[in-house]
Amino acid sequence: MMFHAKKTILVTGASGVVGTALLPELDQHQVIALTHRQLPRGRIQAVHGDLTQPFLGIDRAVYRGLAKQVDTIIHCAAVTDFAAGAQTSSELNVRGTEHLLQFAADANATFHYVSTAFVARDDMTRKQIGEAAANPTDYLVSKRRAEQLVRGASVPTTIVRPSVVIGDSRTGEAANFQGLHSLTNAVLKNALPLLPLDPDSRIDFVPQDVVARAIAGLVNDDVDAGEYWATAGDAATTVRRMIDTAVTAGQQLGIDVVPPRLVQPAMIDRLVRPVFISPLPPDLRRKFDDMLTMTALFAGAEPFPTSLPDMPGVSSLTETELDMAFAASVEYLACAKKIASRPVEAVA
Repeated sequence: MMFHAKKTILVTGASGVVGTALLPELDQHQVIALTHRQLPRGRIQAVHGDLTQPFLGIDRAVYRGLAKQVDTIIHCAAVTDFAAGAQTSSELNVRGTEHLLQFAADANATFHYVSTAFVARDDMTRKQIGEAAANPTDYLVSKRRAEQLVRGASVPTTIVRPSVVIGDSRTGEAANFQGLHSLTNAVLKNALPLLPLDPDSRIDFVPQDVVARAIAGLVNDDVDAGEYWATAGDAATTVRRMIDTAVTAGQQLGIDVVPPRLVQPAMIDRLVRPVFISPLPPDLRRKFDDMLTMTALFAGAEPFPTSLPDMPGVSSLTETELDMAFAASVEYLACAKKIASRPVEAVA
């Protein structure tokens, strides 16, 4: 193992998908987790606070003490729920980032901000889809505004933009299940008879451990400037290949998975909605439109750029590696949700 100068690192979002994977990568350093509701796993020093409040919602003396200790900040915390609304998204994602940048200035600390690659998908998220409760626009607007704050900060900063983050590349384990997991869950349960995506559309996802190593690499190598895309790039899998992987993984667990029919998005309003969706109860129509909201982020999109080959501690991902990582996530999900009878421990 290569050793680097020991740092005192304040981490937000330590109990989330990226944060949980990140903590083991920082075991050479002193890590302090700023927590609000949920404590991180392991023996990590935690300080209870609230990013939406001035002085991080903590006692002024504690604040000053932290500022004297901390030399590096990794900001992973964010509202990622597409249905949270503009105010909730802005409170944490924008105001929280502003407060944390003020702390970085008080501590004279390097600031690493975890954003999202989907800030590049502005033209695909401008209108509400049908009756969807979820809308990515509020989330993405808040992340773009937060990036602007980071770029204008008075301290050294980096921005890391992961695409969809799935579970660990080997075990599939994740701290919680997010959008792509929900889509996969529906496929495994045969609850998704059709999927409004071109078979050749690319679905860019990255395992959580790859994102964690990318962030830790910046910290360990004292990188204090730049914007980095933690994405699959041109290796991103196609919709058809992703569905095939999910079906195969499900079948290996004894699940009889029927692949959803892939249809062109243009068919939805012209044929599918008036014939099949409009007669459904409101809650089912809303679930369908929530699914459309997510798939709209991928439909016909160009591949994201990727910085993985240029980031310390990681390398570019191959299609085979991504297939294996996604299969592991499918298996973990199926066992955790009790769709398959095999215990979760057997997947690891």
